[in-house]
Amino acid sequence: MNWIILIIAGLFEVAFASCLGKAKETSGTESYYWFAGFLVTMTISMLLLIKATQTLPIGTAYAVWTGIGAVGTALMGIIFFKDPISFWRIFFIITLIGSVVGLKAVSSH
Repeated sequence: MNWIILIIAGLFEVAFASCLGKAKETSGTESYYWFAGFLVTMTISMLLLIKATQTLPIGTAYAVWTGIGAVGTALMGIIFFKDPISFWRIFFIITLIGSVVGLKAVSSH
């Protein structure tokens, strides 16, 4: 169950990074709404990470959380923020995914 909580925490990390990106692109009241979304999703992500680390090793949980956030944010950047796409970028995203799956596979929990 804590692995599911950790995955959800990672998805909220993607959400808070995306909100931060949108806040940067907008101005006025709209940017404040995106910043508020950033604060809410960051808080949820951190609380879920804390919950997951009650039974999962902190090193593994943090690495998986940041890996999900890094992969998700990179993909969001490519899809929604027009970040450049290249062979090497996709290659390293795939190796990150492999690393996250590997950490899950070798975890004793």
